[in-house]
Amino acid sequence: MIYKIQLENFEGPLDLLLYFIRRDELDIYDIPIAKITKDFIDVIEEWKRANLILAGDFIVMASTLMRVKARMMIPRPELDEDGDIIDPREELMQQLIDYKRFREASDILKNMAINNSYSIRRQFEQELSNAEDDELEAYFKDITLYDLARKFKEAIESKPVISQFELNREPIRLEKQKELILKYFDGEGRVRFTTIINSLKSRMEIVVTFLAVLDLVRDGLCSLEQSDVFGEIEIFHLSLKS
Repeated sequence: MIYKIQLENFEGPLDLLLYFIRRDELDIYDIPIAKITKDFIDVIEEWKRANLILAGDFIVMASTLMRVKARMMIPRPELDEDGDIIDPREELMQQLIDYKRFREASDILKNMAINNSYSIRRQFEQELSNAEDDELEAYFKDITLYDLARKFKEAIESKPVISQFELNREPIRLEKQKELILKYFDGEGRVRFTTIINSLKSRMEIVVTFLAVLDLVRDGLCSLEQSDVFGEIEIFHLSLKS
C-alpha cells in the first residue's frame, strides 16, 4: 500500500490521529483502537523506510496505542475503586478531544489573522451584546479584531508545538485565564498585551487567553486600544480606567 501522508503536514502524533478520525469518519468517543493503531504504525513504518526523522512524540504515541490495544484484549475488564469498568481508551480519547478543541480554536484565530474581512469582524461585533455602533467604539479604539488575532497568531507561532504531555496536565480554564488577565491591570486600569503574552508558556494557554480577552470585551469589562498601526495593543479595564 502506498501512503500519501506527508510527515510535514502534521504538528504531532495527535494531529495524525485526528486525520485518521476525520478521514474514516470515526467516532472520537468510541475509537476503534485496533484499526487506528494499525494505521498509525503503518504510516510510521512507511516514514522510517523513507528515512524520515521522527520526533520522539510519534514513537511514544505508537507505544501508547499498542499498550491500549493490549489492555483492550484482556478478557476480564479492569475495574476502578467503585467497581465501574475502566475503558483503556479513556485517557487517549480525552487527549484527542482536548487537542481537537485546541486546533479548532487555533484555526479560527489564524483565519482571523490571515483573512482581514468585514464578515469576520461583523460576526464578532454582533456578539457584543448587539451594541450600537457608537458603543462598539468603546471596546475597539483604532484596532480591529484582525489586529488582535494577528498578535495572538504571532505569539502562538513563537511557542513549541503542543504535545500529548501538555494535554495530560490540568486543563486551562477560560474563567481562570479571565481572572489572570484582570490581575495584571495597573492602578490606571491598563495592561500591555505583551505583558500578558510573555507570561504564557504554551500554545494552549495563548488560545484560551485569546478567547478570554474576547469574553471580557464582549461582557463590557474591557476595551482594546492601539495608538499606532502595528504598535503595542493595550487592554483597559473599563471600571478602573481614568
